[in-house]
Amino acid sequence: MKRKRCKWYSVCPIKYYTDQGKLEDYWVKNYCLKGNKDCIRYQKEENCEYHPDNMLPDGTIREDLH
Repeated sequence: MKRKRCKWYSVCPIKYYTDQGKLEDYWVKNYCLKGNKDCIRYQKEENCEYHPDNMLPDGTIREDLH
């Protein structure tokens, strides 16, 4: 199966947090590389809606991410 990378991937905080070891690879593998239809961050970005950097793709806010 060919993976479809999110168009926002290179500027998304989820990539940054994963690269820094602050988040598990799970988020990138299951959201960023799967066409992002279920990613709340993607949906909000597409609708020009505010979303904090520490919001995960499932909509959960992680207070420990800075």
